[in-house]
Amino acid sequence: MDKSTRRAKFEGVWNVIHDELLAHLKACGMPAEAQEWYSENLHYNVPGGKLNRGMSVVDTVEILKGRPLTDEEYLQVAVLGWGVELLQAFFLVTDDLMDSSITRRGQPCWYRVPKIGLVAVNDAFMLEGAIYHLLKRHFKKEPYYVDLLELFHEISYQTEIGQLIDLITAPEDVVDLSKFSLQKHSMIVVYKTAFYSFYLPVALAMLFCCVPTLYTPPNSASPLAPYEIQDDFLDFAGVPAQIGKVGTDIIDNKCSWCINTALSLATPDQRKILDENYGVKPTREETEFAKKIAEGKNGEEQGYLGEAERRVKAVFEEIGLREIYAEYEKNAYKKLTGMIDQIDEGTSVGLKKDVFKSFLDKIHHRQK
Repeated sequence: MDKSTRRAKFEGVWNVIHDELLAHLKACGMPAEAQEWYSENLHYNVPGGKLNRGMSVVDTVEILKGRPLTDEEYLQVAVLGWGVELLQAFFLVTDDLMDSSITRRGQPCWYRVPKIGLVAVNDAFMLEGAIYHLLKRHFKKEPYYVDLLELFHEISYQTEIGQLIDLITAPEDVVDLSKFSLQKHSMIVVYKTAFYSFYLPVALAMLFCCVPTLYTPPNSASPLAPYEIQDDFLDFAGVPAQIGKVGTDIIDNKCSWCINTALSLATPDQRKILDENYGVKPTREETEFAKKIAEGKNGEEQGYLGEAERRVKAVFEEIGLREIYAEYEKNAYKKLTGMIDQIDEGTSVGLKKDVFKSFLDKIHHRQK
């Protein structure tokens, strides 16, 4: 089954899940207006992404079982996969609000949609709550039901810890690049992204297949974390038409791989430019212009939001950040394939090399 066919099959389960969630609201006697609002929340925020995390649950179960899934098995596994996507949607809606982001997946962030505003906070809670409603409905009789609950709660908590480190390390209104370091960036990546992006899909699949799982300390989630540096690099190097959003790491004063790498290589003059321009907000006119580009109302492509960001990106180019990233990605891929090759499938309590190779195939050289 090719990738597009697998995606279409996975998306087909989303329609079932959406209808289940709406039926629950209707059964609770919620007014039609609330049902319509929830339906739009679900459709707008959940199914529009790459779906790599959710589909990885299905792929991993098939690899572990070594055979195609029955229709009943597929539905259950896909529900777990969509649980990961709901968790991702919960994180993104709140993250965009905290970061005052402009676009997400080629459309305005949910809180920027007319009439949404701060209602997005409650909408995010409802996306998270949907996970546990679905788990109860589909897995309550399974012996690993409590394990599923604990796994989602633990991963959520770890991700929120990562978000906290991110927010207090680089508050938007206080720019202090001396607080940044590649070590701190690595911690943010592991906690904020790696756990729910890489560990969670595999752990869910292992629970479904009754393969023993142990709590994984932070360091064990870090081998795949370098691939989250792709997001940092694409935020700098990509344009809205390519990555589906306006990159805001520079104006948001983010402790990203790009700025930390630049700080480690900058000359005194370049460091001065970074200190003076990193985290500087664009003018209102510059922001409106960027929004028009993101919404397809302006034919130009622009990789920056304002003059301050342009100066920062110019330093990134002078330092050779594109070449540095290309070399970094090549070395990370070589290291990961070497680690995968060392897995002893005979003594790894059911884990298979193809589980991790499948992940690498999804994320290596991605462009958005």
